[in-house]
Amino acid sequence: MSVPLSQLLASTAIFETDADPQMRVESLCYDSRRATPGALFFALRGARQEGTRFVAQAAELGAIAVASDAALAACVLPQIRVPEARIAMADMAASFHGSPAQALKVMGVTGTNGKTTTAFLIKHLLDADQKRCGLLGTIKYCIGEDEIEAPRTTPESVDLQDLLAQIVAAGSKAVALEVSSHALVQHRVRGIDFDTAVFTNLTQDHLDYHKSMEAYFEAKAGLFDGLRTGLKKKARAIINIDNRYGRLLRDRLARKVPVLTYGLGASCDFRATDAKYDGTGSTFHLEAKGRSYLVRLPLIGAYNISNALAALAAVSAMGMELRSAVAALASAPQVPGRLERVSSRRSFQVFVDYAHTDDALRNVLRALKDLRPVRVITVFGCGGDRDESKRPLMAAAAEEFSDWCISTSDNPRTEDPQQILDAIETGFRTDQHEQIVDREAAIHRAVERAGPGDIVLIAGKGHESTQESAAGKIPFEDGVMARRAIAAKQVEVEEE
Repeated sequence: MSVPLSQLLASTAIFETDADPQMRVESLCYDSRRATPGALFFALRGARQEGTRFVAQAAELGAIAVASDAALAACVLPQIRVPEARIAMADMAASFHGSPAQALKVMGVTGTNGKTTTAFLIKHLLDADQKRCGLLGTIKYCIGEDEIEAPRTTPESVDLQDLLAQIVAAGSKAVALEVSSHALVQHRVRGIDFDTAVFTNLTQDHLDYHKSMEAYFEAKAGLFDGLRTGLKKKARAIINIDNRYGRLLRDRLARKVPVLTYGLGASCDFRATDAKYDGTGSTFHLEAKGRSYLVRLPLIGAYNISNALAALAAVSAMGMELRSAVAALASAPQVPGRLERVSSRRSFQVFVDYAHTDDALRNVLRALKDLRPVRVITVFGCGGDRDESKRPLMAAAAEEFSDWCISTSDNPRTEDPQQILDAIETGFRTDQHEQIVDREAAIHRAVERAGPGDIVLIAGKGHESTQESAAGKIPFEDGVMARRAIAAKQVEVEEE
């Protein structure tokens, strides 16, 4: 692909430039190591390093101009001065790829917990309705029949617009997109008109970045504030009003954009009643659009019923017949690392889940308690270089619903793992717990303690395939480690 620089300059605000507007731009990049001949390089301000330091490297690899919101003295490339580099990058990325979101039904899902499962369910339902749906989220990117491992929940705008263009080229008509709070603050989804935006919930997380719950909420709300301008698509908001922040958002959007609410309350547009759970899933009655439907969901827990309500409301807003959507839910897939059962053929059960906030951990443990186990043994940790205030909260959540807790390393990153565990320790109020720094050893310990009728939950990393510490990343999958521990446990094998 090649476009004249003048086309990109016309798409965003420019302070000044000494670049030739007639030069041809062959690609866009924000990582100097990915520059190729004809690239326009965006020098972004980073948390640790300034992109302006890497202009020379980008030039050596073939970049023909640099866009920055900083004045660059003695620059080796023609400069494009912009008010804010990330905004300019998003605007130019959309222009470069021909605004692919305009050719798609775009469903954005945001919230602290439930984004991934809700996006998976939306994709499943739309695929069942013969509307090929792409997926961009925490676990993977789905483009037609191809799947790519996801390096981050919401890609940077340059990558996001490229992926949306690929989804269009693959013949898809829709895309389910997880939208993180970081992505909203950093303008990654700027230039995308959403047809539907889903708010799942808001609980404490990422306060190392946002500093306060109010700022965190404002970041999430930005997705919905932007719906006001999506008039061509008649955008709708889908909001969980079981959550306090969901009710605040509903009131904030009143009369500004159409809102569909979901939850357990009698006033919800999509309401679940009479929920029941077993080891294979959940059933509930859906009250929506003046009718009642019996829903079978092959996912466990009240929070997954909430995710299913969000998905049903979203696809209904997109025109899918509700009865067909309810029928399709019965064959919904297991979401990797989301309350995923590790097959054991033993008298106990082992589950792996991504829960890494106290609210998510409580939800998962409540779901497991509904299965009436003899005991629950929970393995969990907290990530390093992340919100420190939630560490004792995680301990309190685990202790509330577990009979035994093992705190261990999650992704320590640059922090001392023992110091993280010591911070977690302050949240315990009983002595029904232990510390094991090595995560593999902690998983083996939990499985070794498990007896007939027990459930072991390994929480925090879910689908992740690596563990990150100061020494770097190593291959590590909770499910793999759990299967090894089960195989090593010398007990009688029982048929399930």
